[in-house]
Amino acid sequence: MIEQAIADKSQTENKAIYRILVSDAMSEQGLSPLLNDPRVECVQQNVADADDLHEYDALLVRSATTVTEELMEKMSSLKIIARAGVGVDNIDIDAATKHGIVVVNAPDGNTISTAEHTFAMICSLLRKIPQANASIKAGEWKRKAFQGTELRGKTLGIIGFGRIGSQIAKRVKAFEMTPYVFDPFLTKARAEKLGVTVASLDDVLQVADIITVHTPLTKETKGLLGMKNIGKTKKGVFLINCARGGIIDEEALKHYLREGHIAGAALDVFEEEPVADEELLAFDNVIATPHIAASTKEAQLNVAEQVSQEVLHFLEGNPVSNSINLPTLSKEVYEKVKPYYELTKKMGFLLSQCMKTPVQEIEVRYGGNVADIETSITTRSLMAGFLSPRVDAGVNDVNAGLIAKERGISFTEKHSSNQTFGYANIIHAVVHGEDRTFEVHGTFIKEYGPRIVKINGFNVDFVPEGHLIYIQHNDRPGVIGKMGQLLAEHNVNIATMQVGRQEEGGDAIMMVAVDKVATDEVIEALKAVDEIHFADRIEL
Repeated sequence: MIEQAIADKSQTENKAIYRILVSDAMSEQGLSPLLNDPRVECVQQNVADADDLHEYDALLVRSATTVTEELMEKMSSLKIIARAGVGVDNIDIDAATKHGIVVVNAPDGNTISTAEHTFAMICSLLRKIPQANASIKAGEWKRKAFQGTELRGKTLGIIGFGRIGSQIAKRVKAFEMTPYVFDPFLTKARAEKLGVTVASLDDVLQVADIITVHTPLTKETKGLLGMKNIGKTKKGVFLINCARGGIIDEEALKHYLREGHIAGAALDVFEEEPVADEELLAFDNVIATPHIAASTKEAQLNVAEQVSQEVLHFLEGNPVSNSINLPTLSKEVYEKVKPYYELTKKMGFLLSQCMKTPVQEIEVRYGGNVADIETSITTRSLMAGFLSPRVDAGVNDVNAGLIAKERGISFTEKHSSNQTFGYANIIHAVVHGEDRTFEVHGTFIKEYGPRIVKINGFNVDFVPEGHLIYIQHNDRPGVIGKMGQLLAEHNVNIATMQVGRQEEGGDAIMMVAVDKVATDEVIEALKAVDEIHFADRIEL
């Protein structure tokens, strides 16, 4: 049908002005915005087989095609890459930004299909449907062997409460279950409105009969359900992962399956795909599907249609709504914005990791010459940096505001020419939570790059990058020595260290840059020091 559509268009007098390559199989109905537009020549062919790559304006892919910088260089006319789905792990985003190529995805096209698949997996696991099906097809009739467990009256723990997590919560009510939710951005007010109980991760682990994960795969969530956290769950718990492979540590999962602590697990995603862990699949109480949570006719139609419309919209010169990387800017404006854009993105990441309680408002204040640029872009950059570690959908500068609104977070920006704290430019970000506030001041110095110069009123000066440990402590002799000795005992080398205090003998902070990620063991050991009130790792 695609070839016929192309042939039909070639017979018309309208010459195609946009060439679009569809490298992976997609719904033809979903591609109809492109196929039916006489200005578009739409070719379905794998990039490896195309010999005229330099002529294409747009590239549409799913997960099968890996879009590298080398491929982008071959596609010299490429203006936009569209991923028909959520994940963009197969696209080199940094290289695309470097080459001025916009990357878009379809973040909500498969929300319902994934939510429904999750519940299908829960029902199948607790009622042992796959095992019973295999048994009866083998000529057996073992009714007693497949006694199941009802959902009614059970507590469902939902880790991650974005689009998919919230859809799960809606379906919980129909099954008469009690939903407990862990999400650092979920406020009590929004939780009450949606009819769920907001709880800490430990509380969810301890009370839930069934736990399903719906977070992105980040440094913080990789192995989130590992040896330590699975050990906190109820004996007889059921675990579900239809999100990203690696959120549940598979070695830990096998350990607790062997111990009999876990009653069963349902997995649609794996650390390595195609899955090669025969031991994991051999457990009778593990059911698995081959990463198909988003594979429904409706979802594939939705994501193909969304990216088709986005691509056409962009090629017509209009802004896009689901951009993953930088918004389209003129070269002159981009050069002015870039240093502050990178600073605010880092500030957002920093704030997200330091402020782990529910958030209600984010305020960004600009002072000095930074107020002369288009600050709406940098504010959105900060919001995207803040939201992206915790949200189960691609967050970018365009959709950060909408995603924040969905989660009950408001944001504002203010300008003041006289509050610069002695710097030529200053960006002051304040995050207001239900029970605390966190503040960060950043600046950009041409000779030294982005710097963080103040945290919660304490003067510091460090580069926001690499492996960091943030410590709040009493200003007492010997505290720094205890910290250094403790890190040495754990073979953690200090690269740089900044100490800030407001008065002698009072509260103080340390920001310590180290050469490798501080483990949970290191952080817990630091917290055990009498003079240290708080310690946590920050990855930038």
